[in-house]
Amino acid sequence: MHSAGKSWLLLTGCLVFYIIYLLFGALVFSSIERPVEEKLLGDLEALKQEFLNQSCVNAASLERLLVQVLTANKYGVTVFRNSSSPSNWDLASSMFFANTLVTTIGYGHTTPLSDTGKAFSIFYALIGVPFTMLVLTVCVQKLMYPLVLAPVSLLHRLGMELRPATIVHFLLLLVLVILCFFVAPAAVFSTVEMSWSFLDGVYFCFISLCTIGLGDFVPGTQPGQKYRQLYQVTVMVYLFMGLMMMYLLLRTFHKMADLHGLTTFLQLPRCEESDLDEDREPIVESEHEEAPPYLGAKASTKPLEPGSQPSYNTITKG
Repeated sequence: MHSAGKSWLLLTGCLVFYIIYLLFGALVFSSIERPVEEKLLGDLEALKQEFLNQSCVNAASLERLLVQVLTANKYGVTVFRNSSSPSNWDLASSMFFANTLVTTIGYGHTTPLSDTGKAFSIFYALIGVPFTMLVLTVCVQKLMYPLVLAPVSLLHRLGMELRPATIVHFLLLLVLVILCFFVAPAAVFSTVEMSWSFLDGVYFCFISLCTIGLGDFVPGTQPGQKYRQLYQVTVMVYLFMGLMMMYLLLRTFHKMADLHGLTTFLQLPRCEESDLDEDREPIVESEHEEAPPYLGAKASTKPLEPGSQPSYNTITKG
């Protein structure tokens, strides 16, 4: 099989396995935590009825009720919900929790109630976090050529010097990311989430895509929200794509800093060069192309193969 076909097959396999891994985590979390949640809701309801049936309310019973309510609220279970309100541990919500766990966003709005769930969270994240980083890295490597190297090459071919071309490209990419992954989603969130303003939506997008995950704004948690499960799955897709674009933006900035000598000035490591798939053509055709000076002595002693990864430095040659 052609190496390009193998590369795309590997990427597809990683994405499919990632989805299966999220579904597996959702099923396990739902089977473990939903019975515990239902028991906790039953205990809260019984305690509330006991409190309401008292002819004379005393401080001790009030304090007991408040402690139980606050403890349950810490785990995302509220005494104000009714029987028609969705569970925090249905399949979609469990998958959403699994996604925030392996992407290290971790809103903290929903957390495991049982010791079994906590132990499984450790095991699940231990495997899921590095695997998620691997999948994001593979996706970003696939996007580097069409979204970074090719546009810079086009600007250079149009007569722009390489360094200004990288700055213009980075600014255009930054504006594109802000519009598509901050402004537009914030407008959607402020429409779907009735209690969110546009600023709240921008704030949520920034906190989420920077993997800070404060948890003060969590989508899909309002009672009676329409199409809640589909909404949560859509947010999961948005978070994955947003993290991918943030990583791409960082790699683009790193490559630009390499070209402008910023990493050398600050004595930082240069951006690693990845191999180019055989189905891609080099940006500049060249029969004898030297290795970029920042690949190191080992790379400089070995001629580059025709399908090697073009970098900003190779754009000026040919």
